[in-house]
Amino acid sequence: MTQGPIVTDFLARSDGEQIAVCHIKGSAPGVLFLPGFNSDMRGTKSQALAAWCQQRGIAFTALDYSGHGESSGELKHGSMGRWLDDAVAVLDDVCEGPQLVVGSSMGGWLMLLLALARPKRVSGLVGIAAAPDFTQRLFEQRLSADQRASLGQTGYCELPNHYDDGVPHTIGRQLIEEGREHLLLGGSINYTGPVRLLHGQQDEDVPWQLSVEVAQRLQSRDVELILVKDGDHRLSSGKGIARLTAVVGSMLGV
Repeated sequence: MTQGPIVTDFLARSDGEQIAVCHIKGSAPGVLFLPGFNSDMRGTKSQALAAWCQQRGIAFTALDYSGHGESSGELKHGSMGRWLDDAVAVLDDVCEGPQLVVGSSMGGWLMLLLALARPKRVSGLVGIAAAPDFTQRLFEQRLSADQRASLGQTGYCELPNHYDDGVPHTIGRQLIEEGREHLLLGGSINYTGPVRLLHGQQDEDVPWQLSVEVAQRLQSRDVELILVKDGDHRLSSGKGIARLTAVVGSMLGV
């Protein structure tokens, strides 16, 4: 698969922030890709999907949330509501027609929230290790006593980074507190369109059982769960990309 460069444009937000966006014009439904926490639209899955869509004349859009990638802002000031607003703004102001929304990890939480916010614009969902409610699990299961104390005393704490350059992530207390306003797993998820969920069973960041729970809570009757026995969190190997594009292709009927 030949990959062309992702060309970045910027969407100005009302608060002065600039959201980096890649948009390739094409047929609808288009593909809207939502990256994970501290990831960006230049990642392997995003670029592979961009190239796949471009080769087939299908519209493609991806973004960097505020504090991510080429967008303005700082990660430590981010929150789920803010990043959802970024995704809604891109859907409203950049995308044309219905969109198949593909969400990776935290982007899988955002894709569900986006589908609830704009159900008529979302033709379907594809989750890759979807991680709804991850801020609550982070607070309850991952943060040490020292990290919680730091959040309480300074408003910030550092999280280890096991990917890329290994530089720790700094998060703010508002990520945890505001995240509670967007929790989905306490009841039914009122989305009725088609959904495909991919999850590696060797995922050390997001347990694959979470995708089972998401499938059970979705009101949609058209939900399929694909478990990859030897798959990791990212599912971005050559085989993983082939699986992803096959799923996207089947959802788009191409």
